[in-house]
Amino acid sequence: MTTTVPPTEEIHDRTRSVLAARIGDAFADVPSDADLQQALGERYDSLTAMECISAIESEFGIEVDFVGDDVRFWFSSVERIVRFTQERLEDSVALGHGS
Repeated sequence: MTTTVPPTEEIHDRTRSVLAARIGDAFADVPSDADLQQALGERYDSLTAMECISAIESEFGIEVDFVGDDVRFWFSSVERIVRFTQERLEDSVALGHGS
């Protein structure tokens, strides 16, 4: 059985759903290319960002390396989170570690 990476649209929708569950109603109108810190202010503080990263890890079965990965960059917008997640999933499939 071959494990495949979900389509980008699915990763995007699941990412928005995960973040909406953590951030709440304020997230609904935030564009995917917006800087989350600027768009949400104190609603996207460092604690919330950590909770969102953990939720993304759980949702997609990936691991974020807080030392090696530039989390301030990758988790600054939905588009970047989706790209990061997709790359991690592709790496996992390429290495034969299906999720």
